[in-house]
Amino acid sequence: MTYSNIIVNTEQGITTVTFNRPKSLNALNSALLSEFSQALDEVAANEDIRVLVLTGSGEKSFVAGADITELAKLDTLASKVFIHRGLTIINKLTELPIPVIAAVNGFALGGGLEIAMACDFIYASENAGFGQPEIKLGLIPGYGGTQRLPRIIGVARAKELLFTGNMINAQEALRLGIINAVVAPEALMDKVMGVARDMAAKGKVALRAIKQTVNFGLNADLATGLRIETEAFAVTFASQDAKEGTAAFIEKRKPEFKGRLA
Repeated sequence: MTYSNIIVNTEQGITTVTFNRPKSLNALNSALLSEFSQALDEVAANEDIRVLVLTGSGEKSFVAGADITELAKLDTLASKVFIHRGLTIINKLTELPIPVIAAVNGFALGGGLEIAMACDFIYASENAGFGQPEIKLGLIPGYGGTQRLPRIIGVARAKELLFTGNMINAQEALRLGIINAVVAPEALMDKVMGVARDMAAKGKVALRAIKQTVNFGLNADLATGLRIETEAFAVTFASQDAKEGTAAFIEKRKPEFKGRLA
């Protein structure tokens, strides 16, 4: 499919989606969200894709939030439809069975931070900035910010950011646990793609099982989470990747995972 607001590239089992509205700091409008949704559906349907990477075009912004010029034209009902649709699309990131990495190369504000938080983890450049500034518009986050941010950094710190709308830099985001690493801008994509290639070389059944087990377990009590893990272990144990991995260990060689679900 040809896209106008995103760039999609797939190499060696890794798909990179680049938000591509640099003149608008990659702000989210309906057209971009539609294309992003389609791209996520294509990734989900392609068994050869092992890892998804998200980043933004230009040097200033990952995603600087929703397109306010479009949002301001909506009435109450239309705004609810707009937000629900965007949230449904962003939730596809957590539902994807493969790892998703956000490579935040600049501003990740509002919906941009919400997209990044829906990924499995975030690497950011030194010039990145993070925040939920909706309060400054008399609004609240609508793409999961009030729910994901407290789960990541704790209730009190999340409320502080949500109540003030203040932006924090990459080092503060690292200290709070929002992101996993801070990288020089020119080295960000090399760092992210190196990690993506490392994960793509692992057994796909195990990658899926880890993501699903962690995500499902977080919404359950410990005993239920442990049962989820036990069932997932049994599924991975039956896979060809598990047979290859254990055989390679015994034979003292590097495993050659096929990346199939059988």
